Amino acid sequence: MTRYVALLRGINVGGRNAVPMADLRATFEEAGYSDVSTYIQSGNVLFSSDRPRGELEPHLESVLEARFGIPMVVVVRSHRQLKSVVTKAPAGFGEDPDTYHSDAMFLRAPLTAAQVMAVIETGALREGVDRASPGSGVVYFSRLSAQRTRSKMSKILESPVYKQLTIRSWSTTTKLLRLLDGAG
Repeated sequence: MTRYVALLRGINVGGRNAVPMADLRATFEEAGYSDVSTYIQSGNVLFSSDRPRGELEPHLESVLEARFGIPMVVVVRSHRQLKSVVTKAPAGFGEDPDTYHSDAMFLRAPLTAAQVMAVIETGALREGVDRASPGSGVVYFSRLSAQRTRSKMSKILESPVYKQLTIRSWSTTTKLLRLLDGAG
């Protein structure tokens, strides 16, 4: 059995696509996953499975849409993959949350960091405010907190690539890793 985190895109945001966490956990368990738990209301599900990694995202999307009637994008990362996202972050990324608001953009294959960076480099960075770096299956994006309203991150949200990614704050990302590590 391998430990995973499923990152669901677009649920419980602004009162739309409401999915109770108890129902979400029950749906995962009914679909054959074990050790299921959730973290906060934004669709972070920790679970164990012996299914082949390549089957997880399409299976979960199908099961969740059938249960909740909402088409969902699900990005799954193994414990090892999430650990790599955290340990391979750019130097200093997320270390000064009072100065920078830092997010991890998790990409659903076949979307690549290079494709997202192409969008970012064509107008989604405001000099002196935004910074972005590609990773493996992730793009690291930070904004100067004092000037977050001047950020051009919305350019990514308006682009077609946005439909195949989900964003988590760096604090949520690192908390999910601690939960997978068993350190809570």
